[in-house]
Amino acid sequence: MAEPRRSRWGVGLAVAVLIVAGWAASRGGHGTGSAAPHEPGKSTAPSATSTPSERPTADGQDPARYAPQVIKYAKQADIDPRLLMAILYNESYKPHDPAWERAWQRIKPDAAFGVANMHKAAFDETKQGRDFADRDWRQLPDDPSLAVEAAAWYLHDLARQLPAEHGRYTEDELLALGYNTGPGNMLAFARGAKPGVAAQSYLHQLHTNWTSAAQALRNAG
Repeated sequence: MAEPRRSRWGVGLAVAVLIVAGWAASRGGHGTGSAAPHEPGKSTAPSATSTPSERPTADGQDPARYAPQVIKYAKQADIDPRLLMAILYNESYKPHDPAWERAWQRIKPDAAFGVANMHKAAFDETKQGRDFADRDWRQLPDDPSLAVEAAAWYLHDLARQLPAEHGRYTEDELLALGYNTGPGNMLAFARGAKPGVAAQSYLHQLHTNWTSAAQALRNAG
């Protein structure tokens, strides 16, 4: 006899939790564990996200659907819309279902929320003085527009910290690394520090997603 639907769903969720738990254990919390360490006295401000595994975007959650919001908020925050779009592709490695995200957050309280995978500390810091200052981090899973807006302004804030000389990386590459590992590491990379394996993986995924990001923006235009 076939298993009841509810039972199959429960097994599927348990498997998903185990998979993500294994990923989290191997990748670390904020993505900073594998990057260059913070130098003494440097900022330990939070990164927005964690480092993804190299899995393709899951069916039904292609970030291209958020291209209009990306265009809108990237313009407001004065950042490259392709960078923001590519970051959403980078962050599409896990399910962005509100119920799933909240279930996982009960297991891992410091998990990231929303389609841009933003941690609470990064969201609370970014929203200060902004149009969404009265919004709560817990609303991110239900409001993709808010998630995109917050990510855009986090990138804006990172860009204001960049030095004039970027070393071997472009501005967009450094901002992506900053989004993943935090501003302290971003500045270290700008000065010549070598990213760790996880940060290199994030940058590789960004390059892989450039074409998809550009196509999504063209289609939205």
